[in-house]
Amino acid sequence: MDDLSKVADAIADPVRRKILMMLLRTPLTAGDIATRFAISRPAISRHLRVLRESGLVRDQHIGRHRRYSLVRSRLGDLAAWLTQFDTQPVPVDWSQRLAALDTEVHRTRRDRNRAEPAEDQHIARHSKEDTA
Repeated sequence: MDDLSKVADAIADPVRRKILMMLLRTPLTAGDIATRFAISRPAISRHLRVLRESGLVRDQHIGRHRRYSLVRSRLGDLAAWLTQFDTQPVPVDWSQRLAALDTEVHRTRRDRNRAEPAEDQHIARHSKEDTA
């Protein structure tokens, strides 16, 4: 099983997701985690083992207790994979759009400057005819 599948399988269970949310704030011992659930301590231990084997949590022995902490980096690959399904529009690259607008403004000014001498000659010709 690849790493992405291990992480996805580990977070598929709602109890494990709740444990991850608890560890998001602070490291906790297995006992502290178990007191927050209505299921048995051995069941919590099995959930913690799955999370540890997937690499989502690490444990540290402190005396007779194990303190669990979240390994945030393990969620990065899954998060990156999920972003391809994000329904948000792709961010607009304004620098390209503004550069295109700048080019168009310069082109319009150039064309207008080229056309103005011809218009000036036309106006001057009509002015001479009006005075004659």
